[in-house]
Amino acid sequence: MGGHGEDERAHWEVTAVSVAPAEVERSETSEQTAPDMPWVTIVWNDPVNLMSYVTYVFQTVFGYAKPKAHKLMLDVHHKGKAVVSSGGREAMERDAETLHGYGLWATISHDS
Repeated sequence: MGGHGEDERAHWEVTAVSVAPAEVERSETSEQTAPDMPWVTIVWNDPVNLMSYVTYVFQTVFGYAKPKAHKLMLDVHHKGKAVVSSGGREAMERDAETLHGYGLWATISHDS
């Protein structure tokens, strides 16, 4: 196979993207393929990043005003997670990848 890092990334993308939709596909196939199906990006709490840094990332990545970014950070801190963006699947995948680049733990999911 190719480079070791590429193999791991390809495996992660297949696992992360294909596991949850498989459940939807069994019960609601028509919604699974609908292009306007809502998706969300979720940021999860972690023991590493400072609260001020998470607020900064939300402001930088999404252009949120400081009060909104701060509220989302507090949701992550106190509730364990927060929905930080919503839209099409590809856009949410890009948002999650961008957040990964800042060291945050982010996933995507259907907004059901």
